[in-house]
Amino acid sequence: MIKAIFFDLDDTLLWDQRSVKEAFTATCQVAADNYQVDPEQLEESVREEARKLYSSYETYPFTQMIGINPFEGLWGNFLDDHEQFRKMKDIVPTYRKESWKRGLEQHGINDDEFAALLAERFPEERRRRPFVYDDSFSVLDQLKGKYKLLLLTNGSPDLQQTKLTITSELVPYFDQIVISGAFGRGKPDPTIFEHALSLLDLQKDEVLMVGDNLMTDILGASRAGIKSVWINRTNKEHNEVVPDYEIKQLDELFTILASLNESKTE
Repeated sequence: MIKAIFFDLDDTLLWDQRSVKEAFTATCQVAADNYQVDPEQLEESVREEARKLYSSYETYPFTQMIGINPFEGLWGNFLDDHEQFRKMKDIVPTYRKESWKRGLEQHGINDDEFAALLAERFPEERRRRPFVYDDSFSVLDQLKGKYKLLLLTNGSPDLQQTKLTITSELVPYFDQIVISGAFGRGKPDPTIFEHALSLLDLQKDEVLMVGDNLMTDILGASRAGIKSVWINRTNKEHNEVVPDYEIKQLDELFTILASLNESKTE
């Protein structure tokens, strides 16, 4: 009998990719208004430079383990009580400016002051654009009270809390919120799933994990012996990680829950 559902946050309930895309679009348009530069090409350049820079820092292995991507580094503050987060807090002001500076330089624009302006503009634009998928609230409304709900998200506690602050209507649905940076390890490490189970005092066969990422949400659930539901809204490619179930929208969860709970009562 399924008694609880673990939900991933980014790109499962929150449409983070859209938020980041629109923040880039708005920020790159500022550049296009001031210089002869194609905003979409500039976005690609900044993304490329950000990825390269991000992976060059000593904090990169930690960010990989906790699950913090380069574009979160472009707007997060990482005000967390942990040695590695303190290092990130010190790194990110330079990282942001340098990512935009190098992106602009790819288009022949050498303007340090303007790069610094864009580096500050992007976090503002990202904070203004919290998108939640259309079906998130309707599905959570139907689940609340029938199942225990736990949010299991990779990232910096400070940054994930910021996301939840600007989408505060999500928070009351959850009995527990587990953030990898606070726990010390991120999905797909099975210990974070085991920790989540202990918080709800449940067994692994009493829980479903719902997430969009095969390599974190689904692989981690599999390693912990928890049934997984891959939400694949955009027809992403399959890889070697095989979910127990695959859905295109969240309301398909109800069919899965009904079949699982019927099979347990027969």
